[in-house]
Amino acid sequence: MKWVTRAKAKVDRIACPWLILRFVDPSAEFLYVPADRVLEVARSERATPFDTPGAELHHFLEDGQEFVTFDALLRRYQLTDPALHELAKIVRKADAGVGDAVEGAGLEAAALGFRAIAPDDFANQRLQFPLYDALYAYCQAKVRGGAQLEHAGAGPRTNDPSARSSPRRAAK
Repeated sequence: MKWVTRAKAKVDRIACPWLILRFVDPSAEFLYVPADRVLEVARSERATPFDTPGAELHHFLEDGQEFVTFDALLRRYQLTDPALHELAKIVRKADAGVGDAVEGAGLEAAALGFRAIAPDDFANQRLQFPLYDALYAYCQAKVRGGAQLEHAGAGPRTNDPSARSSPRRAAK
């Protein structure tokens, strides 16, 4: 099956192909085109458009909260894996700034960096997919109660070593 979205992918337009290939359609083919051509190319190529205005699989509001295309795919394909829903929180924060998943800041920063070094969207996919594999593994452990951020999600820190709860030793 072919899928089409806007070129210059960052977060959701990389997260969605990862999700589609891993959990929906392992033989999926992706097309990245200028934003004003997505729906036209979808018709001519018989491709499913996503993460573009006018597409069924796009951001949506529910109970006043914004959800991203990754969420739309989870809903459409009835993917109930709790780790995928945990990953959706991270994608939502990175792509739309919604929620409190602190991991989203790191994902957004990494996605911007990958987009800057990738020569095209397909290279960007190849570079970012291992990141999504790792985040998914983290989310699997998190929902089992075996993973939690030690530093970034630990709240405010101080530079005063005496104020820290666990002593740190200087490297020799």
